[in-house]
Amino acid sequence: MAARSAPSEEITAWRPQVKGVTEVFHARFTQHAYPMHVHDTWTLLIVDEGAVRYDLERHEHGTPLGTVSLLPPGVPHNGEAATAAGFRKRVLYLEASESGLLDTSYVGAAADSPDLVDPLLRHRIGQLHTVLARPGDELEAAARLALVGERLRERLRPGLVEAGRSAADRRLADRLRQLLDARVVEGVELEEAAGALGAHPAHLVRSFSAAYGIAPHQYLMARRVDRARRLLLAGQSAGAVAVDVGFYDQSHLTRHFKRVVGVPPGRYARGRGPSPSRLPGG
Repeated sequence: MAARSAPSEEITAWRPQVKGVTEVFHARFTQHAYPMHVHDTWTLLIVDEGAVRYDLERHEHGTPLGTVSLLPPGVPHNGEAATAAGFRKRVLYLEASESGLLDTSYVGAAADSPDLVDPLLRHRIGQLHTVLARPGDELEAAARLALVGERLRERLRPGLVEAGRSAADRRLADRLRQLLDARVVEGVELEEAAGALGAHPAHLVRSFSAAYGIAPHQYLMARRVDRARRLLLAGQSAGAVAVDVGFYDQSHLTRHFKRVVGVPPGRYARGRGPSPSRLPGG
């Protein structure tokens, strides 16, 4: 992750290890104004402070607080603060391809109506930004990205996205659970799982969550935490355990361990009882 700063301009940008996301861009601008320019990606924008105004296909648009803006690839646009106070924004640049989150058939609809007032979509995008900043949680990020894509497609083409729960969905959920159980340590990418099971990523996440009341990434992390508990009680260090059970690093283990168990792994290990050799009659 690289960061640059100036007295009134703040920028942070990085490329996460999540397929489909080419860049995450966070910025605060008070003076900078974007000239007309173009991207070869989809630009998914939310504004956290202030507002932005921009021109797209000779029409003026804006992003008051709460709006989600989706700018299509290949369509020139500019951008500047709508007030003297400037703005703070978070942007995702998403691949534009037939296998991407949105294929090129959605360009026209996005160009006609790039600003979406959708609290649920904005909430999901905010959640996605949070998890994209956490190395090791790529499965969760991919799942949240899939749900963002599903919501965008619903808004751009109402009625074309159908959601249903059936026996087939339950079987799909069971198959994904078996795959996760078989790959607790090495993990599995959402797109890989979707390809192996013949399902759309968003459908796969929804089917699993509906069947088990937990998202696939939460299930996988819970399985890893369960393994970590046993290894910690056997006397292994938290750092070694993190690697052995598939976490990115010790801090990654600590975050999920505390969420599930209620205490950090070190404290959990210190609270273990006497070893079998010290038990009465041992």
